[in-house]
Amino acid sequence: MNTSLSKRTMNLVLAGILIALGTVLSFIKITDMPYGGSITICSMLPVMFFAYRTDVKWGLGAGLVFSVLQLLFGLNGLKGISGVMVIGSILLDYILAFTVLGLAGIFRGKLKNDAIAFTLGTLMAGLLRYFCSFLSGWLLWSQFMEVTDMQGLIANFFPGLSALTGNALAIIYSLCYNGIYMIPEIVVTSVVGAILMQVAGKYLLEKKTAAEA
Repeated sequence: MNTSLSKRTMNLVLAGILIALGTVLSFIKITDMPYGGSITICSMLPVMFFAYRTDVKWGLGAGLVFSVLQLLFGLNGLKGISGVMVIGSILLDYILAFTVLGLAGIFRGKLKNDAIAFTLGTLMAGLLRYFCSFLSGWLLWSQFMEVTDMQGLIANFFPGLSALTGNALAIIYSLCYNGIYMIPEIVVTSVVGAILMQVAGKYLLEKKTAAEA
């Protein structure tokens, strides 16, 4: 009982430290997009590492707390929109988008190499966050954009699709807009995470018992 309590306390303390670190890193932006979103210095990585070190349940819990903090610091971006839009954005842009980072540890124990397992986990969790942002851009935010602006952005990546209109335009626009910041963020996070795990993983990870594996 005492061992279990001590482990729980340690996890809570570590979660608090890493969530705080991720929050600080989220303010260090390499690129800030005009309608929301940014490339940061691996702000997702601390929560992802915590998820890998503990388990999916703890990871999702940390991701949820991280999402609430991101929401609190991003409330200004929700001004001037309808109540339905606010609720949809809270769910897709914040709660779901950051909670899924807790799935980064899903491959631990399934692959012998921690660097590979963590890299796959960060890729999957990052892509899930990208998918949430894509859904938000498509279903919610595209209605506020001028057709010519969306077509102009698409033309930079897929010139042959720049004449799209309607729902198809909204889908491709959201993929492009959110991909501009999410894809670099995912790639950098995965590379740095792989290096961290390869170099120092055996010192940073808690060894799992046979019962936990």
